[in-house]
Amino acid sequence: MPGTISRGVRAPIIREGDDIVSIVVDSVLKACEEDGFELQDRDVIAVTEAVVARAAGNYCSVDDIGEDVRTKLGGETVGIVFPILSRNRFAICLRGIARGAKKVVIQFGYPSDEVGNHLIDEDTLDDSGVDPYTDVLTLADFRRLFGVVKHPFTGVDYLEYYENLVKEEGAEAEIILANRPEAILEYTKNVICCDTHTRERTARRIRKAGGEKVLTLCDILNAPVNGSGYNAEYGLLGTNKATESVVKLFPNNAKEVAVAIAEELRSKTGKKVEAMIYGDGAFKDPVGKIWELADPVVSPGYTDGLEGVPNELKLKYLADNDFSELSGEELTEAIKKAIANKDANLKGNMASEGTTPRRLTDLIGSLCDLTSGSGDKGTPIVVVQNYFTNYSK
Repeated sequence: MPGTISRGVRAPIIREGDDIVSIVVDSVLKACEEDGFELQDRDVIAVTEAVVARAAGNYCSVDDIGEDVRTKLGGETVGIVFPILSRNRFAICLRGIARGAKKVVIQFGYPSDEVGNHLIDEDTLDDSGVDPYTDVLTLADFRRLFGVVKHPFTGVDYLEYYENLVKEEGAEAEIILANRPEAILEYTKNVICCDTHTRERTARRIRKAGGEKVLTLCDILNAPVNGSGYNAEYGLLGTNKATESVVKLFPNNAKEVAVAIAEELRSKTGKKVEAMIYGDGAFKDPVGKIWELADPVVSPGYTDGLEGVPNELKLKYLADNDFSELSGEELTEAIKKAIANKDANLKGNMASEGTTPRRLTDLIGSLCDLTSGSGDKGTPIVVVQNYFTNYSK
């Protein structure tokens, strides 16, 4: 009777230099013994990116960020376009950027950032007469129209908070609010596009409008600075605050760790499991309107068996349409046969309508993120079983 099972697995507190592969394998095998379950072929062993990066020591300091920014953008006025509103994700990066510039112009999108953190309520914006498609607001304009607005979850006024961060680093700060990326060019032609998922489009528009040195966060700390950590593909995207002056970067070795975990477990159990490293899940909170995915991808590394998207039939469609005249065991057998004989690619087939063909790594990674949580559960490892079985098995 059991279908998909997602089981959080506790592990020791992982420190820089620890053997992450051995820790994961040992923790999973101990969980199997304590909880009385066995690994099966195609079970998924998932590990949060935070402990992978921590074990590898993939950190950088605000000084490292400042030096990279100064080298690549000249150390004068730098435009920051579409930063997310986050003390954990972006604040320390901003401190480092300010350390590498004389002036920082921060362009916020409004009414919310890219991942759904609101500066102002959408209804309030509607009533203000401001056109978010065209209007550029100064900080004074915003205060006159909307006053001081604090984030409902954190209680932080992010306009003031980010402005003060820049000033604390000895740089001049100026704030504007505009949804056209090109608006930053009235202030500087040296720009860092700080949005996560729309960064390439933002950068392309700014370059086309006359931007000169236009980078994304992927271009900062994409190589070591003074022996620091780095991420060759994502740079500062996917960072998390470690201390007030240090950030943990997205792991560089995610693929290698996933493959090593799968191979080690196969050696010890004989089972061909899959493995993945996961970060933020890809889902949206229906109350706060925040889209969880502040990482550039859900999974930065995984074994090859997790490529692709599901190819599934909708059981309720079969029951209500193709086999509406059947019931009981006859209905069960008809549906099992339909699943067993389904096409290899169901795209366009009405019987697959509503099955949400997201990538397997996005679906499983989101499940794992919800299982492990972001607080004190202490389960950075998740074992997912029966994900690839279906009603016909």
